[in-house]
Amino acid sequence: MTKKLIARTLAVVLLLSCAFLTAVAQMPNPYGMPISNDAAKKAAAAALAEAAKNKWNMAVAIVDPSGVLVYYEKMDNTQLGSANVAIEKARTAALFKRPTKAMQDALAAGGDGLRILGLHNATPIEGGIPLIADGKIIGAIGVSGATSSQDAQCAKAGAETIK
Repeated sequence: MTKKLIARTLAVVLLLSCAFLTAVAQMPNPYGMPISNDAAKKAAAAALAEAAKNKWNMAVAIVDPSGVLVYYEKMDNTQLGSANVAIEKARTAALFKRPTKAMQDALAAGGDGLRILGLHNATPIEGGIPLIADGKIIGAIGVSGATSSQDAQCAKAGAETIK
């Protein structure tokens, strides 16, 4: 009897968790006017400051809502592969209206989450975050150069400059 209760409880928790992740995966925010160059530079500067504070070498990309590159900067000694990865993370976050961590988590869960591998222009690696101003997506930031969680920490610092 106890094993059945535990199994049912776990099943309910799993279902509720999946429902929650599905509900918050895509941001309902509409697209807005593209981010300005000045705002993009401020967001990138904050992300790079967070990276420098932690002694991480990073590449930072800011794109507009359609995924077109607005601003890019790479710190000295950043691994070369991170240049394109930062751009692709930003582009993914803008085009799919969600942080790239949502895709990373869905992929890691397997099952239906493996469908992400079939999406064109989807980089399911944490470190890309949509940029929101006045409730609208004005672009996205992508950061690459360290672990995905460290990339995300820097992207968050950049995203927080947008109001």
